[in-house]
Amino acid sequence: MKKVYGIVFGGMSFEHEISVVSAITLKKVLEGFDLRFIFLSAEREFYLIDAADMKSTYFSRGGYKKAKKLRLTKGDFEVPGVFGAKAAGIDCMINLIHGGDGEDGKMASLFDFYGVPYIGPGIEASVLSFNKLYTKLYAKELGVKTVDYQLIRRGEAYDVTFDLPVIIKPLRLGSSIGVSIVKDVSELEYALDVAFEFDSDVLVEPFIPNVREFNLAGCKTGEFDLSIIENPQKEEFLDFDKKYLDFSRDGKPAAADIAPELAASMHACFRTLYGELFEGSLIRCDFFVIDDEVYLNEINPIPGSMANYLFEDFKATIEALGTHLPRKRNIKIDYLYINKIQSSKGKV
Repeated sequence: MKKVYGIVFGGMSFEHEISVVSAITLKKVLEGFDLRFIFLSAEREFYLIDAADMKSTYFSRGGYKKAKKLRLTKGDFEVPGVFGAKAAGIDCMINLIHGGDGEDGKMASLFDFYGVPYIGPGIEASVLSFNKLYTKLYAKELGVKTVDYQLIRRGEAYDVTFDLPVIIKPLRLGSSIGVSIVKDVSELEYALDVAFEFDSDVLVEPFIPNVREFNLAGCKTGEFDLSIIENPQKEEFLDFDKKYLDFSRDGKPAAADIAPELAASMHACFRTLYGELFEGSLIRCDFFVIDDEVYLNEINPIPGSMANYLFEDFKATIEALGTHLPRKRNIKIDYLYINKIQSSKGKV
């Protein structure tokens, strides 16, 4: 019997529209799969979207408000009705909510609480990868190099310690939103103001011109299933508009022409970072190569369009991942402790 996958997308996030684009792309990429599309509105209400309505204008014009509302219950979503609720009949969810609600751990918490099987980062993986500072600390603990950084908090005095140019990044945001390159000291205050519009904390990193950048995606399906290594052809800085278009990619890029030793080093870093923490999710790691040394730039726990374009057979990867989800521990509550106390007191 064919497995039914639910693609959950949207959310209350600065990356809401990116998530919509990713879901529309995945509809095309996973053609032949039995899919259910579940939209999470900015008001945090779930809607069951007909596949024929999976168009960007349907959401931007509010058409989703006429769709059936869903509620999350034990093991599945259900459609409330006059004669009782009907289960949506989904076997496995795919968390495709970028940014807040999806990558910060909220959906993982809901799915875990209700015992819903899902493809996506768990609670701890979400927390560590959503916050760029935590990601660096995590990588450092595992022995994976990262670029130097400085943390600046809104309202606190600061003194940027790096020579210009530097790159300014909101701490908990992706898709290049709020990111700026500062080449002159006169631009610094404005760049920080822009970043602080999106987050209370900001990372400052030295901007490395002509750095070699590579993308590698993968997951664990018993063994590691790793994608090709891509050397994205980028301009000096990939802004939000260019990255927005990039999220709708489904064409296959060529593998990077790099030495086997460098590829092996990236593979090793990926496996180390993925570890047991990211089991059940498909992630993409963005690496820098500086003086032939591999540095982690960031971990994308829910990459745009699931980084489908990096895999030779993306459908097979998703099917395999869906059957290799981490088992949740079932804790039996038997009240032995309470009963023992009551017995020792001579009470029933």
